[in-house]
Amino acid sequence: MPVEIVNVRTLYQGWSKLSLASVRMEVGRTVERLIEDHGRAVCVLPYDPERRVAMLVRQFRAPVFLTIPGDNLLEAPAGLTDGEPPETAAAREAIEETGLRLRALDRVATLWTMPGISTEQMDLFLARYAETDRVASGGGHPSETEDITVIEMSLPELAAMADDGRIEDMKTFVLIQTLRLREPRLFHPAGAR
Repeated sequence: MPVEIVNVRTLYQGWSKLSLASVRMEVGRTVERLIEDHGRAVCVLPYDPERRVAMLVRQFRAPVFLTIPGDNLLEAPAGLTDGEPPETAAAREAIEETGLRLRALDRVATLWTMPGISTEQMDLFLARYAETDRVASGGGHPSETEDITVIEMSLPELAAMADDGRIEDMKTFVLIQTLRLREPRLFHPAGAR
């Protein structure tokens, strides 16, 4: 007997939707599973190959703060698609959060972020930029009260942070490591091979 969702009951509907699903498993037993749904998301790691830097953001995240008071994650710019195509949403998030106008995005993957509880799929991108692509200050959309700090960091420093566990955000870690695989020369000090 195949797995079957017997019933889904909405527990909460707001920015996110929380549901309880009754699932009949292959062995015939019925179990309940909590499901969180807030829509599709995107994340982009902008990097400047000439200066060997990347643009990231640091912002307050309530779940992280609840777990580790005082901790704000260093992240690649990310957000919900709000129904836009992923490339459009990633470019919008980049300009809102970092002030960068990105011209071309390189798709890395589409991944389930937390398949045990969430319906969220996230499209991950890398994007080259130059100093002249910074057209605004960033900091987030005013209506979203994100309180974002924009941080430009050297790629060798990001690699060291990934290696020693200081990159705590999974989507950012994946993008840094993907860039390291695709463009290893960018992570060595200038002039080194």
